[in-house]
Amino acid sequence: MTGVKGLSKRALAAMLAAALVIAGCGSGSGDDGPRTLKLWHYEGPDSAMGVAWAEAIKQFESTHPGVKVEFEEKGFEQIQKTAPMVLNSKDAPDVLEYNKGNATAGLLSRQGLLTDITDEVTKRGWDKQLSQNIQTTARYDERGVMGSGKWFGVPNYAEYVMAFYNKDMFAKQGIAVPTTIAELTAAMDKFVAAGITPLAVGGAEYPAHQIMYQLALSKADKGWVDRFQRYTGSVDFHDPAWTYGAETFADWVKKGYVSKDSAGVKAEDMGVSFMQGKHPIMITGTWWYGRLAAGIKDFQWGSFLWPGLTAGSAGNMWVVPQGSKNKDLAYDFIAITMSPQIQDKLRDAGGVPVADSGSPAASPQIKELTENFKTLSGGDRLAFYPDWPAPGYYDVQVSAVQKLITGTATPRQALDELAKPYQENLANVGK
Repeated sequence: MTGVKGLSKRALAAMLAAALVIAGCGSGSGDDGPRTLKLWHYEGPDSAMGVAWAEAIKQFESTHPGVKVEFEEKGFEQIQKTAPMVLNSKDAPDVLEYNKGNATAGLLSRQGLLTDITDEVTKRGWDKQLSQNIQTTARYDERGVMGSGKWFGVPNYAEYVMAFYNKDMFAKQGIAVPTTIAELTAAMDKFVAAGITPLAVGGAEYPAHQIMYQLALSKADKGWVDRFQRYTGSVDFHDPAWTYGAETFADWVKKGYVSKDSAGVKAEDMGVSFMQGKHPIMITGTWWYGRLAAGIKDFQWGSFLWPGLTAGSAGNMWVVPQGSKNKDLAYDFIAITMSPQIQDKLRDAGGVPVADSGSPAASPQIKELTENFKTLSGGDRLAFYPDWPAPGYYDVQVSAVQKLITGTATPRQALDELAKPYQENLANVGK
C-alpha cells in the first residue's frame, strides 16, 4: 500500500502544479502571483495593425485566464534606435514587433539577442501559412543575412509602397491615373502648371528615400535587388539604376514636384497634408491605408501601383527576445495574430494579411489592396526597402536624400554617402 500511497502523492503534486499553470499562477520570473505577457509594438490604435493587435490581446486574455498582457506602445524610431540595448537588459519584453532586414532583425539575431524559433514555427505550422516570398524576411543565416537559415521572427502582415491620389484634384485637371513613369511625370507637370505641388513628401523621416529607391528600381531587375539586399554580388552605387534614381529625384525637386520645405517634414505631417487635400499624390506604404480611410472626409481618393519592381515585403514581425521570461505565452500570442479571425480583422481595417482566409473583403477598395499584393508577390516584384542592408542605414539614407531636397549635395555626392556605410558593413558580414 505504501507504493500506491506514494504514487498518489506524486500524482497529486503533478495535478496541483498543472492547476497552477492553468490558473496563471507563478510569473515567468518565478515570483508568486499572476503571469504577465510583456508586449511591445509601434502600431497606432487607429491603424489596421493596431486594431488587429488590440483584438488579439483581448482574445489572448480570454483564452489564458489569470494571465495579463502588459502592453506598451513604442515609437518606430524609438525601438529602431534602442532595441540592441534594451533587449540585452532585464527590461526586455516577452514579445515585440520589430523591423525586418539585415540591419535590424538580422543584426540582433547575429548578436544573440533573438530566440531561434524554428522548431516552434514548424510545430505550429506557420511555415505552411507563409509563402516563400514572405519567409525571406523571417529567416537569417549566421551572418545575419536574410533569406535562409533559422527563423527569428514571424511576419504579421504584408506591405508595399504605392501611390495614393486625390481623385477630385485629378478630375479637375483632367488627368487620368498614370500607369508609367512618363505618365506620372506628365501628370505632375500639369499640377505644377496649375500652381499645385504634386507630391506630399516627408523628408525628415520616410518616405523621401523610398521614393528615390522606387526611381532606381524602375531601371533595375531582381538580380540588382539581390546584390544590394542579400549581398549576392558587388554593388556599384553609380550604376545606371542608382544614378537615375538620385538624378531624377533631384530633378523632381527642381521641377517643383517635391517642395524644398519637405526636407523638414515628418511622415505624420506628410499624411495629414494629403488628408487635408493640399497635394494630389502621396507615394508611401500600404500601412497608411486604414488611416486615410478613416481620416479623409472631403474628397474621393484611390491608389495605383508603381510600375515594375516595388519596395515591399512581409511587414514587421513578431520576435521573441532571448531574455523573454514567458516564451510559451509569446508563442501563443503570435498564434492568435496568425489566426484567420485576426488576419481578417487586419484586412478589413485596411491592412494586408499574410495569411489569407479566403473570406470576402469588407469593401472593393480593401479587396484591391489585397489583390495588388498578390500581383506583386506572385510576379516576384517585391524589392524590400532601401535601408535594410546595413545597421544605421535608415538615418544615412534619410540624411542623403534630405540633401538632395535642400540642394546641399549633388546626386553623385548623395550616392557616395550611401556607398560608404554599405561597403563598411560588408566587412562585418564576411564579404
